[in-house]
Amino acid sequence: MVQEQAATQISATTRPLRERVGISIKNGLKARYTVQEVVESIQKAEAAGIQQIWMPQIGPLDTPTIFTAAALQTQQIRFNVGVVPTYTRHPLILAQQALAFDQVAPGRLRLGIGSSNKVLIEDVYGVPMGKKPLSQTREYMSVLRAAIETGQVEYQGEFFQVHYHEETTASIPLIISALGEKAFETAGEISDGALPWLAPIPYLLEKALPALKKGAQSQQRPAPPIIAGVLVALSEDQQAVQRAVLQQIEHYLGLPYYIRLFANAGIPLGPDGTGSEELISALVAQGSAAAVEQRLRQILATEIGELNLTLIPVVDEQKEYAQLLRIIGNL
Repeated sequence: MVQEQAATQISATTRPLRERVGISIKNGLKARYTVQEVVESIQKAEAAGIQQIWMPQIGPLDTPTIFTAAALQTQQIRFNVGVVPTYTRHPLILAQQALAFDQVAPGRLRLGIGSSNKVLIEDVYGVPMGKKPLSQTREYMSVLRAAIETGQVEYQGEFFQVHYHEETTASIPLIISALGEKAFETAGEISDGALPWLAPIPYLLEKALPALKKGAQSQQRPAPPIIAGVLVALSEDQQAVQRAVLQQIEHYLGLPYYIRLFANAGIPLGPDGTGSEELISALVAQGSAAAVEQRLRQILATEIGELNLTLIPVVDEQKEYAQLLRIIGNL
């Protein structure tokens, strides 16, 4: 089994670089697009040779629905939902959405789930999270995977009691969001990939990856890939980059989950904002197109399985987005 895990790691990190890099199509707290605008962005990405795109489920529009519309207007680009909050959608409902998409575009979906955070789940949705979000995610994954892969669910748990029997099935990779080491260990046990956000690369390599491998080994299964989220700022103006990045991520800097993550990564943030400059330097691939490409290649030369790139516009979003597409195309 150790040899099998090692072989899987080698396979994941020796695929062509372009296949290991996706780009985020923003539908988030600070981004507002129509469905058609998102579809057009995905079409442009496919035309530029991008292999896969990512889109979160945190904005006003439903990501699986947008992806279905985009799948009908594209040929081969792969779609990654990263991620659907588990407290806002029953696993059977999400399974039905995923199965419907798979009939539109077979083999082109990867589905991410995660517990999200109390600010969104409790303050916005008004749903109590309780004290066991990771346990809830485990149960959610069990129901979701069985519903998608077998169509047969008889589950009696603490959070879900499900009786479901259908014939429609599909093979759809399921990934979970992860920040802390326990979450990465859980991802190693039950998922097809771990999707962190705002996690510095050294933290992922030194702490998250060993936890992921530990979880996989405990279940005698190959270790799934870590899909690192990397911010990209195509500017050599350091102050402008700092301002642009802070504007995009300031919401996360006050959340307890992320405060703990940054401290565990060796970059504690002070109440007066100290540490933010070091954090941004750790999170962002920045500079000229050549410098950004070099940084991406450096990361891909490690045991990080894949990258999910998010553009941080600094001066001209359309121009910088086009530059980023060319960078990925050059990999």
